[in-house]
Amino acid sequence: MPQIDAATSHQTVITTFEMTPGTCQDLLDELTEAYEKFISHQPGFIAAGLHVNDAQTRIANYSQWERREDFQAMLRSQEMRTRNRRIHALCKSFEPVMYDVAATFG
Repeated sequence: MPQIDAATSHQTVITTFEMTPGTCQDLLDELTEAYEKFISHQPGFIAAGLHVNDAQTRIANYSQWERREDFQAMLRSQEMRTRNRRIHALCKSFEPVMYDVAATFG
C-alpha cells in the first residue's frame, strides 16, 4: 500500500498516459500485466495504482519505490524496455515524473 507522507524518503512516480478510447483497455491490460508479472517483483517496489479518466483518454499511474535508483534500474532493464515499446505503441504519449511528497491532508 502506498505510504503518502512527507516524512518518508520513498520515491513517488506519477506517469500520465494519453490514448484514444479505442486503445484504453488494451493499454490498461498491458500495464496491469507489467505490474503483475514484472514491476511488482522488482527490488524496491512498494505499491502502485492505475486510474482511468471517464473519457478513457488518460491513464494515471501512481507508483512508489524505496529509492529513486530502484525505479531507474527497473526502467533500464531489458524486460521493461521491451514492455515500454509495446506500451508506447498503444498510446499517444506517456511520461513518468519523479516526485517527493511535499504535504498531505486528511
